[in-house]
Amino acid sequence: MTRALITLCISSMTINATASGPEAPSAYPVAPADGTVDSYFGTQVPDPFRPLENDTAAATTAWVEAENRLTRSYLDAIPFRLALHRRLTVLNNYEKRGLPSRENDGKYYFALNDGLRNQAAIYRSDSPDGAGAELFLDPNSLSDDGTVALTGLFQSADGRYTAYTVSRSGSDWTEIYVMDTATGRLLPDHIEWAKFTGAAWHGDGFYYSAYARPEAGKEFSNANEYHKVYYHRLGTPQSEDTIAYENPDEPLHFHTADVTEGEQYLVVAASGAGNGNALYVKDLSRPEAGFVTIEPSQEQIIDIADVRHDGTLLAYTGIDAPNYRLVAIDPSHPGREHWKEVVPEKKDAVLKDVRVSQSDLILVYDKDASHHAYIISDGTEPHEISLPGYGAIGISASKKNPEIFYSFTSFTTPGAIYSYNKATGASACVHAPAVNGVNPSDYVTEQVFYTSEDGTRVPMFLTYKKGIRRDGSNPTYLYGYGGFNVALNPNFNPNRLLWLENGGIYAQANLRGGSEYGEAWHEAGTKQKKLNVFNDFIAAGEWLVENGFTRPSLLTIEGGSNGGLLVGACTNMRPDLFAVAIPRVGVMDMMRYHLFTIGWNWAHDYGTSADSPEMAAYLLGYSPLHNIRSGSTHYPAIMVTTADHDDRVVPAHSFKYAATLQASDTGSCPKLIRIDSKAGHGAGKPVSKVIDEWADIYSFIFHNIGIAPAAE
Repeated sequence: MTRALITLCISSMTINATASGPEAPSAYPVAPADGTVDSYFGTQVPDPFRPLENDTAAATTAWVEAENRLTRSYLDAIPFRLALHRRLTVLNNYEKRGLPSRENDGKYYFALNDGLRNQAAIYRSDSPDGAGAELFLDPNSLSDDGTVALTGLFQSADGRYTAYTVSRSGSDWTEIYVMDTATGRLLPDHIEWAKFTGAAWHGDGFYYSAYARPEAGKEFSNANEYHKVYYHRLGTPQSEDTIAYENPDEPLHFHTADVTEGEQYLVVAASGAGNGNALYVKDLSRPEAGFVTIEPSQEQIIDIADVRHDGTLLAYTGIDAPNYRLVAIDPSHPGREHWKEVVPEKKDAVLKDVRVSQSDLILVYDKDASHHAYIISDGTEPHEISLPGYGAIGISASKKNPEIFYSFTSFTTPGAIYSYNKATGASACVHAPAVNGVNPSDYVTEQVFYTSEDGTRVPMFLTYKKGIRRDGSNPTYLYGYGGFNVALNPNFNPNRLLWLENGGIYAQANLRGGSEYGEAWHEAGTKQKKLNVFNDFIAAGEWLVENGFTRPSLLTIEGGSNGGLLVGACTNMRPDLFAVAIPRVGVMDMMRYHLFTIGWNWAHDYGTSADSPEMAAYLLGYSPLHNIRSGSTHYPAIMVTTADHDDRVVPAHSFKYAATLQASDTGSCPKLIRIDSKAGHGAGKPVSKVIDEWADIYSFIFHNIGIAPAAE
């Protein structure tokens, strides 16, 4: 093993010796440290860089500034970075349009970014194709730098008012504003410190979820507790909002609210203690009525898809159905024994979404990580909606209106919008964007299956330019996630085109821990089975090498959040297999993750170091921060990314991980950290910042695999 590691490092240095650009730093900034040692059931675990958890301390701020200067000087010295930035700007400069949605005022609303605007704006039209559209709301006007993102739009039942939610600088904290729908006039109503919420209208107000105002200076790091559902009546201050639902016995539960169509029921979902959610409903037509418990446990997902004319609830659920099913529930007899099956579970596909179009049901299934859609009309057999190939779809439909729209996207095709004719079963393209100078037919996507360490068969998508040779000479970008019941379906990213047009292979592995094959696939990658996820990812890299697609000196791995944990853990386990590792906004400290913001909510997937000696030992065994090898092991080039307003996975994870890497002897390849400002976990990031980040990531990768890309 040692010989292979040394060979890789020498090979990598030889390749890089022919390319101009920066060398790895000879010294790194000294991080603030103390002598902290924690005890977990008698096991002593040093945490020397504990001071970096205080992101507002002067010493941390100074370290961040020094790290950013070092990283910036390295990246700016790469000779082709500016050319990559220019090419990425061109690739992002195309029209992106969201699905049209017919709202309660009778108009069709859709999101539109006509090119390089930092945020998509909302337009409305009298026609579903957007003809004669007028600007309704432009979030770009809410900040000078595009760091205020629109996260939701919610119209009252009569269409008179529209509430909208925004986040600032990438934070999960949400503010709610209300405007007059017809005139666009902003009302004085303003909600602060909301989180994980929309605005669910009822009468002359709406329900929303929020926490108490956080301690000053700790807004983005302290644990969030006691999530409540409030009701806000228009024209009144937030201080007068009433609590509609709370559970003081469970401070670590989320409570999110929705109101069913017709405003018959208030639905509250409680989560945070299991893989799914509990569900409670209240009949809003009876002011004296309390909440009825539909499902008390948080074992599996249950969600209301529709309310029938007789008040029966149509629910999408994984309860007693690992691949999910549709059931009818009478709120007066809510026990599971009274549920009636409407659409049974499939054994070869996972039900992912249910929409209602008048009396028709639209069902979206995942089969081998790719979407398939069906429509059921008046109890007839399901009719499949024909899709172009591997891809993912979104549905826009409503009980009030006959129109059905869907979007389809693939790895090389940006989201196109179609209308679906229920009478003929035919689809018509409403909008098909194109990226200048890119022909999707120049590329191919194939799905392969490989075998993980324990014999499990794992799917993976490969996308590349037609005509590549399987001689091990192709730079390959391997991406994964593997957690939290999240499926990685085919998706479009214009920045990925730069990699593909330079002869790169994009590989997306569907690891255990996701939902690609239902709850069993998810559960197989949780808690003390988490190593399955890492083994799946490593096996993907090995398969790519063994089958001639690439070689270790050309293989990059990347992942974000839980995927950042994946990259960090796999780099520690197999540093010889990869040339570059990009852990983005990762969960890197598995011993303390549950102590920050909403980290406690991840315990159902990870377990915590406080659970038991066995669980603490298991987490310690793979925690990226605690398993960095120092001494004779040569690591790949690593660039960690995080952001100052990330209150999902706090930047302390990346800070301590990067500081430990830099203080360890892991070979001659660079170990850098890129810390973005006025940005968060990723959602709502301005286009300009997205382009900057990808220019840096690709520059780092290409430079460290010894390839000068063609970018103009």
